[in-house]
Amino acid sequence: MTEPVTSIPPEEIAQLQKKFSEIKHSINNALAVMMALSEMSQRRPDYAEKLASTVLAKAPQIVTSLQEFTQVLNEKAGAKPAA
Repeated sequence: MTEPVTSIPPEEIAQLQKKFSEIKHSINNALAVMMALSEMSQRRPDYAEKLASTVLAKAPQIVTSLQEFTQVLNEKAGAKPAA
C-alpha cells in the first residue's frame, strides 16, 4: 500500500531549514566548548569537573533539540510515529 504524497509549502521548508541551521550552530558551539575544556583539562586537571558538568548539561539539550526538530519535520512530512 502506498502512502499519499505530502507537499510542504516553500515557506515551511524555509522555516525548517532555518531551525536546522540554528540546531547545527548550537551543536557546533557546544562541541567547541567541550573540546576547549577537554584540552584545558589535559593541562589543568581542575578543568575536568567543568568539562564533565558542561557535557552533562549540553548533551541532553542537543538530544532534545534534535528530537523536537525530528518531530516537527515528521509532522510536516505527514510521517507516522514509529511504534
